[in-house]
Order: sequence, then C-alpha cells, then structure tokens
Amino acid sequence: MMFGRGNNSKPEAFTLIELLVVIAIIAILASMLLPVLGRAKESAKRISCENKIRQLGMAAHIYVDENEGYYPPRVTVNRWPNLLQPHYAELDVLLCPNDVQLGSPNTYSNEVGTADSAPRSYIINGWNDYFKYVRSNDWASYQNGDPTLVMAETVIKEPADTIVFGEKSFDSPHFFMDYEDYDDLKQLDQSKHSGTVKDENGNGGGGSNYAFADGSARFLKFGRAFNPMDLWGVTDIQRTVIPP
Repeated sequence: MMFGRGNNSKPEAFTLIELLVVIAIIAILASMLLPVLGRAKESAKRISCENKIRQLGMAAHIYVDENEGYYPPRVTVNRWPNLLQPHYAELDVLLCPNDVQLGSPNTYSNEVGTADSAPRSYIINGWNDYFKYVRSNDWASYQNGDPTLVMAETVIKEPADTIVFGEKSFDSPHFFMDYEDYDDLKQLDQSKHSGTVKDENGNGGGGSNYAFADGSARFLKFGRAFNPMDLWGVTDIQRTVIPP
C-alpha cells in the first residue's frame, strides 16, 4: 500500500518578511509601553518621596510638641537631622529615591556617622523673614546661629500653606532654606519629579514635594511654592514677594 507524502510534510517556516513584520510590531508595542512604564516608575518614586517628606514633617510636629511649641534652632552644629532623628528613626527617610544614585553631598558636617552627615534630599525652612522683619534686633544673632533664637509654631498664621520642608538640589550642602537672595533659591529643586526640561540651575517643568506646618504633604508644580504666594514665608511682607 502506498501512502501520500503530503500527510507527512513539515509546517512551513516563517519567511524573512513575516519575521520582519513581527519584529516591527513588537518594536511598535514596546515604544508605546516604555513611556507608560517610565511614568509609572517615576510616579512610584514621587509617592515614596512624598511619604518620606511627610514623615519628616510629622517628626518636626512631634519635636515642636515636645519643645514648648518651638521648631529646631537654626544652628551650625547638631542640626535638624540629628534633633529630629528620634522621631523618624531610619536615615533613609532623609533620601528621596530620585537621588539614590547621585552620591553623598558635602554637608558641612564633621560629625561622621550622625544624621547630620547622612546623604539627604530635603531642606528645612530657615524662618528668616520672621527674625528679619519682626524680631530685627535679633537678626544678626540669628544669622550667626544663636541656639536660643527659635521659631514658635504660634507665629504661623496659615499652617496648611506654610512650608516646613522642601526638596533641595542634591548637591546643595545647605540645611536651611534662608531665602536671602536668588542664590538661596538655587538650593532648591522645584522640579525633582516628572520634569524633562530643566534650566542651567536644574529647575523647570515637573514639580516637587513639600511638607507643611499642619503635618500634611503635597506635590506642587514648579514655581507654585512662590507664586502667587511665597509659601516659605510667615510674614505678610514675605508671603507677597515673588522672587526674581
């Protein structure tokens, strides 16, 4: 008995053109999915950073409650990372996920191994406008780091719209946002997240996270911390000033 050879024939292989079509389809799908995955990854980092700055804000709130209603002093040793550490515990709270691969900044601290010398992404309000405009007699001493000159929580009229912590430029060694001149603004990174185009100072587009005096934290678009109101200030004169 003879059998037809057609019953034993092998499936035909893909032609080169078919393979190229499949590869092209995969490439198109990948090009559509990668931006989505990138945005999801960045969103996760932003949310993680917001949670960390919220923890710092709550740590400051607890510190205030335990210190007769006063914020940490603006001093040159034993600064706020050390003073607040009992209330946030882990040093990684000081570091935003966006900054992990950028190395450690110079923090002007010789206290190796302490929270003050740890890599950090955040900067605390220096409350300069209060001592400059309201307590002007103490202004020089405050600038020199007098530990007895401290900011009272009761001075803050709008805690839900007054910044306690912001995100700094990672290579900035500053601990306090003093806002004395335009150079102080460059210590901030106002577009740490979701920004694609930045100027020579690293700012522009996107936004950053902030912790507020009422214990809340939220994301603000670039520039919204200063315009239409300066949310770093506590005095009427400062809150209405728009930086250059």
